[in-house]
Amino acid sequence: MKLANRVAVITGAGGGIGRATAFALARRGCHLALADIDGSAVAAVAEEARRLGVRASHQQLDVADREAVAAFPGQVVAIHGRADLLVNNAGVALGGSFEQIHADDFDWLMEINFHAVVRMTRAFLPQLHCSDEARIVNLSSIYGIISPPGQSAYSASKFAVRGFSNALRHELAGSTVGVSVVHPGGVATAIAGSARPPKDAPPDDIARGRADAERLLRMAPGQAGEIIVRGIERRQARILVGADARIVALLERLSPVHYWTLLKRATGR
Repeated sequence: MKLANRVAVITGAGGGIGRATAFALARRGCHLALADIDGSAVAAVAEEARRLGVRASHQQLDVADREAVAAFPGQVVAIHGRADLLVNNAGVALGGSFEQIHADDFDWLMEINFHAVVRMTRAFLPQLHCSDEARIVNLSSIYGIISPPGQSAYSASKFAVRGFSNALRHELAGSTVGVSVVHPGGVATAIAGSARPPKDAPPDDIARGRADAERLLRMAPGQAGEIIVRGIERRQARILVGADARIVALLERLSPVHYWTLLKRATGR
């Protein structure tokens, strides 16, 4: 896929993988319509992207706001005239076992991590169909391939993104719109530190859980952004980001039921 002079819409573009993906696209001459719930952060990313010679707009957007999402395509078209690429990157995390997590928190996470992906796709698909070549890129996770304990809500949302993306790809076969699903491994973003903890968890348990999670986050976001954009250029249906994601995906394929036992033996945990 040739990305020069295309227009990419990216949610969660104020930091982490979204920010890195925006810059990787801008270096290829792709114009940007950036959105994030943090208006000042996404404005800074847009300003930096413009220095790379592309047109970049920014919008403070809560992807859980149905009316705001429905209005967003019109705003993008008014500024850029089109949309060729939709990157559904915005996401949140939630720590704790299923029995520790309150129902409202579980629903909050699903609303952002899954329902917003569906909502954004529904909103932008008419514009994407107008492009001679378009692509929807949905961010799942390594936890959309395996399901660790303590990640019941997050894993459920990322498996849902994976299933939705795969079915949508089959439905859109033969059209000008392709679909990629991305499974990042441990990327050094702020998601672990900003994860919502169980309401009744002791502070020491919360700190320990965050520290354990952050130890797994090793890849620089810039490297992850480049891998994702190279996958888009190659029209990959599945983009695995990092050696950890590739190894775990292979292990799950070889042992779909007992992979967790094998992982514990391999890591000594």
